[in-house]
Amino acid sequence: MLTHFTPSGEAHMVDVGAKPETVRRALAEGRIRMQPATLALIEQGTHAKGDVLGVARLAGIMGAKRTADLIPLCHPLSLTRVEIELTPIVEASTVRCRATVETCDRTGVEMEALCAVQISLLTIYDMCKAVDRGMRITDVQLVEKAGGRSGHWRRDNQDSA
Repeated sequence: MLTHFTPSGEAHMVDVGAKPETVRRALAEGRIRMQPATLALIEQGTHAKGDVLGVARLAGIMGAKRTADLIPLCHPLSLTRVEIELTPIVEASTVRCRATVETCDRTGVEMEALCAVQISLLTIYDMCKAVDRGMRITDVQLVEKAGGRSGHWRRDNQDSA
């Protein structure tokens, strides 16, 4: 059942007022693929725009905090933790982003974790597009969520990004 629609098919924000506040956590990840020379600039810290991964980390945190402003029916949440892990993977010429988001609230933080990943990766693209317009953001996915009525869920196939 799609909960963001009324029985007559109109979009609406789900009422979570009667749900108990519980600790909720979500982990999402994704990658950005690039030319080896672009990754080298990022790793060596010699990119003309500065600390690409540092800026992308901050952007991801900000993106998680602003998710309700970007996704129309998403509830604004008071986040208790946003952690962005950016890992260069030289042999694949990628940067992997993993975002962990937590709250104690009435609804989950999957959208915030996914938004944090996308914003982090888009920031890398933005900072590096002058040297590599062919970068590709790939494999963005929810890896795990915990808390709430539906409990714990983890992606079965661990061929994650």
